[in-house]
Amino acid sequence: MTGIKPVTDKPKIPAIELKNVVFYYRRGGWQLSLPELSLPPGQHLFIKGASGSGKTTLLNLLAGIISPRQGEIKLNGEPFSSVSAAKRDTLRARHIGVVFQQLNLISYLSVLDNVLLSAHFAGSNKQTSEQRARVLLQRLGLEPELFEQQAAALSVGQQQRVAIARALLTEPALLIADEPTSALDADNRDSFMQILLEQANACGTTVIFVSHDPGLRRYFDKQLDMQHLAQGVKSC
Repeated sequence: MTGIKPVTDKPKIPAIELKNVVFYYRRGGWQLSLPELSLPPGQHLFIKGASGSGKTTLLNLLAGIISPRQGEIKLNGEPFSSVSAAKRDTLRARHIGVVFQQLNLISYLSVLDNVLLSAHFAGSNKQTSEQRARVLLQRLGLEPELFEQQAAALSVGQQQRVAIARALLTEPALLIADEPTSALDADNRDSFMQILLEQANACGTTVIFVSHDPGLRRYFDKQLDMQHLAQGVKSC
């Protein structure tokens, strides 16, 4: 797929960079090893791998939930894995968006309030964030009359758009998508992918997308096979 190119002028430093990263839960057991991974702003990476191959562990490393045993992870060119847990929490809130498999919307909150949660945790200006949220939701095809409805009242497709808006509200350097299309049929899956990547491109956001579905590879210019991490990132 040829996506819309980023329109924002962001620094050309890598959005996320890993060097000589090693992680294990206990010495001598299963080990994840990634010698090098560097993704510039706006690039999209597809991660594939069977259950138990380490996808969740890698996502937790990228999101700063866990730290590598060896090596270094940088976010926007700045140290990420080596800073304190509190600092990682702050950086994650400001610079990383996440779209989950189950979407994780709060059912009793309004559409607008669900989107604004990301701005709240990032410490962004409320008025500016609300203006951007309204624009982003309309760009994603949601009418203003839906903004005050509870998230539970929306269709699955509408809820997906809310989740995308929440993840992209702060124009994060990195968006991590964890199996968000696993429960969708082919038509809804392709619609979701097009919307997600178009909006990410509009923000200049780097996307890391995890899925079991090999049919989604065509949307991505880079691929990482969890079964062959020693070989690094390969072109699709």
